[in-house]
Amino acid sequence: MGDATPTAGHGASEPVLVSLSAPARRSLVDGLIRPPGSVPDAPVLDADAPDAEIADFLAGVAHSDTGFVARTDDGERALAVVAATAAALCGEDIRTALARPDIEFLVGLKPPAVEAVRGVLLAVETVETDRVGAVLAALGR
Repeated sequence: MGDATPTAGHGASEPVLVSLSAPARRSLVDGLIRPPGSVPDAPVLDADAPDAEIADFLAGVAHSDTGFVARTDDGERALAVVAATAAALCGEDIRTALARPDIEFLVGLKPPAVEAVRGVLLAVETVETDRVGAVLAALGR
């Protein structure tokens, strides 16, 4: 019989370092605000459209594979679209979320729900990044 001693690369076991820390939680707002045209080929929602049109759009896009981009220069409207997107994904009332965004609910979303929202709402495109960012900052706490 031959030598039974394992050699490097031939049956020797090497320790493998595995990270046991939890992955960083993705934010609802980090990287969400972008300049117009930054997400090519994505459907675009005029976030300043009437609530009924936005609700209809979100009801359809929430179950599509494409995701969408919202365009607005109004921070409150951007917040409403984030809330309405979450509502559409959770089966909640989209129009209520547009009219009265629930910041506490949004801040409390679990990581899988945050991923789902960000997988659908790809960006908020605006030329007013400071104004929109100031309002959406409430979701980053």
